Amino acid sequence: MKTKQLFTLVLTVVLVCACKTSPFTGKKTLNFVSNDQLFPLAFQQYDQFLSENNVVTGTADANMVKRVGEKIAVAAERYLTALGEPGYLKDYRWEYNLVNDDAVNAWAMPGGKIVVYTGILPITQSERGLAMVMGHELAHALADHGAQRMSAAQIQQGVGLGVAVGAGLSDTTPAQQQAVMQLYGVGSQVLGMLPFSRSHETQADEIGIVIAAIAGYDPYEAANLWKRMKANSGGQAPPQILSTHPSNDSRIANLTRMAPVAVKEAAKFGVTDFN
Repeated sequence: MKTKQLFTLVLTVVLVCACKTSPFTGKKTLNFVSNDQLFPLAFQQYDQFLSENNVVTGTADANMVKRVGEKIAVAAERYLTALGEPGYLKDYRWEYNLVNDDAVNAWAMPGGKIVVYTGILPITQSERGLAMVMGHELAHALADHGAQRMSAAQIQQGVGLGVAVGAGLSDTTPAQQQAVMQLYGVGSQVLGMLPFSRSHETQADEIGIVIAAIAGYDPYEAANLWKRMKANSGGQAPPQILSTHPSNDSRIANLTRMAPVAVKEAAKFGVTDFN
């Protein structure tokens, strides 16, 4: 069997065997990195990050971050139980910290480790706004987006090797090899990795707004938050096709569409008052 054919066969087997069903969509996802592999590493990196940065404790804002995180995590467990996944969160170790940093950002690591930067608080403006941010970040952790991106990166590298083999680059000059691989790198990013990343952001928006609503936070605040984010950016953003995130306008439109859906989902859990 030729090397190219063998590579294609192995890659196909990996893709078929590496699918995991999402409890949120019922669809197969690309994921061959187990929680047993990923979570300990994420927890270690999170602890290291906290040790190297200025964690805010004991303030009203720090307490608010922990309060919102705890409420949303409880809502996530209720939601997953209703989806038929009562044990889904058994390996998660939730932690929510406020870090003194001017960056307008928040992020989550696999396994439920979340950081909010102080720089985003003037834009969230309230506990409701913060809940929309933290719901989004928590959704990344719930949906295994970290593992999926690691899996996709490994596939990207593997396909790159296949391109090199298939193109017969061993018989070409270094300049020709570099040109072919650069074309592959750009193409795989614009047509593969970036749309993959944008789909994760959209999914985290949609899962996060529902969970925040189940936690008792007004889902209509999500679109308002992104209007403020858009205003804060001053219109400075790359074209959506070149970005890891959907455009602000796309997010505002999608979150506006999702708000009444989230209201209906929250009502199933007896949550009808968002005040």
